[in-house]
Order: sequence, then structure tokens, then C-alpha cells
Amino acid sequence: MTERMGAAACREATLARVGALFDALAARAGIDDVVPSFTRFHRELVAARAGGEADAIETALARLYCVVHGSGGAYAPEERLAFDALGGYWCHAGGLEPLHLIAPFIGAETRLVDYGAGNGLQGLLIQHLHPHRRTTLVELGGPMIAQGRRLQELLGIPDDRVAWVHANIVDVPPADFDVIYLYRPVRPEGAGRAFYEMLARGLAGARRPVTVVSVADCLRQFLPPAFRVLHDDGQVTVLSTLPETPARGEGASPEAV
Repeated sequence: MTERMGAAACREATLARVGALFDALAARAGIDDVVPSFTRFHRELVAARAGGEADAIETALARLYCVVHGSGGAYAPEERLAFDALGGYWCHAGGLEPLHLIAPFIGAETRLVDYGAGNGLQGLLIQHLHPHRRTTLVELGGPMIAQGRRLQELLGIPDDRVAWVHANIVDVPPADFDVIYLYRPVRPEGAGRAFYEMLARGLAGARRPVTVVSVADCLRQFLPPAFRVLHDDGQVTVLSTLPETPARGEGASPEAV
């Protein structure tokens, strides 16, 4: 019971901090020039808060999150051809749940990678909520990266905390990353299977603990036996080679929004 209450408190705190961040962005002059319709959807959030119904507030917050996540989404023609050939998915939002589920695995020295990052909102929010050494955002779409850099500036995240990698995800091995975040960037069959096989090969030889936070997971079947499932709610799966599960929120550096 205590653990469930702790998880619920962590979730509520995370949602509150994302809401406060969006409030701060709403006050920025020209926000709609960077994120079209931001003001309209933020007004929905304000109205939901006035109504006081928790579900309506969370729904409005999620709608605004999706607006930001989808902003600037585009590929150059040659990038779109490569994206389609790999069996990629078009700009799906990872959701708010991973933002608190990932917290126990983030520390000051964590090196996190998001494969198929889109405009990088999820990785940027993780860096904002749980500051860490480096967030690497791998994305094939150049226009998406351009939008991501604008979002990074809005959030005030220093350049030394974020690495943008303009590349096909199959060409970026897991290297020395401690935490891997992905939302099913490609299908696990056909050409896309090569991505998951590449990840599994790289992670099989890892000499450090690694945690994978996977939305709509299809990586588990490729991972070596050293990975065990720490969380699976049907949407977000957390797999790790950590010797034990860290306490909820351990290693997460609090930051005032």
C-alpha cells in the first residue's frame, strides 16, 4: 500500500510540474508562433482547473502535451522515403506516464537516449524534470530537430545537456547509454526488425546496468535474458539489468519549475 501511495504521489507531482511548466510557457510572448494553438489548448487547461474535476484537468493537460509534441513535425522528401522504408510510425506522443515512471532510474550522471525522438519533447521534459548528464535525441527528420531546438530554448535547457543526432535510428548503437527511451519507432518486422536486433546486440555486451523504458513495447522479445521486467501496465514497459529496483524517485534531482 505504501509503495502504491508513493507511486501515486510521484505521478501527481510530475503532472503538477508539467502543468506549471506549460503555464510558464503560456506567459511567453509569441508562444503560438513556436507551438501553434498552444494558447487555445492552454485555455482549455485553465478552464478545466476552474471546474475542479481531476479527470478533466488531466485530459486537458494531455491534450496540450500532444499539441506541443506534434508541433513542427515534418520530414524532407528523402528523409520520409527512408522513414517509410524502415516501417516507421508518424509522430506518436509518448504520453505523460513515462515522465514519472522513469524518475527512479535517472541520476545526475545518467546518459539517456530517445530513439525516434521527433521534436524531442519527451527527452526534453525528462531532462527538465530530472536533470542529468546528457539527453541524446536521435531523429531522422531535420525539420523536427529544428523545432526541437526551439522547444529546448523555450525550456531553457543548456546545450551541453542535449545532443541532437540527425540520423537513421538503425545507425546509432546504444553505446554508453544508461537509460533508453523509445515509443515503438518502427515495426518489429521487415526492415524495422534490424533496429531491434541492433539494440539487442549492443545491450547484450553492455558492461553497465541499463534500463529501457518502452512505450507500446516490442523490444522485449529481442533483449537478452539479463533484462527483467520491472513494470508493465500495458502501455509502458520498464526493463532493466539493475541489480535491484531503485526506490521511487531515487536519483532524481528535484528542480523547481
